[in-house]
Amino acid sequence: TSPWLTRPEVADRLRVAEKTLAQWAHQHKGPKFAKFGKHVRYRISDVEAWEQDQIVEAPHDSRSR
Repeated sequence: TSPWLTRPEVADRLRVAEKTLAQWAHQHKGPKFAKFGKHVRYRISDVEAWEQDQIVEAPHDSRSR
């Protein structure tokens, strides 16, 4: 199974504020998370999958052909 990370750990990993992660969670934008009572946790595998989904390929420049 994948280890669980806290919101501060994920914020540090992504170099964003904890508040940003909380906003993303509210807007259904960020990585998947689970709530254990009042505690929010992120599976490392879900964070890594979300990171991969954020990669944007640069458009191909037709002038370089």
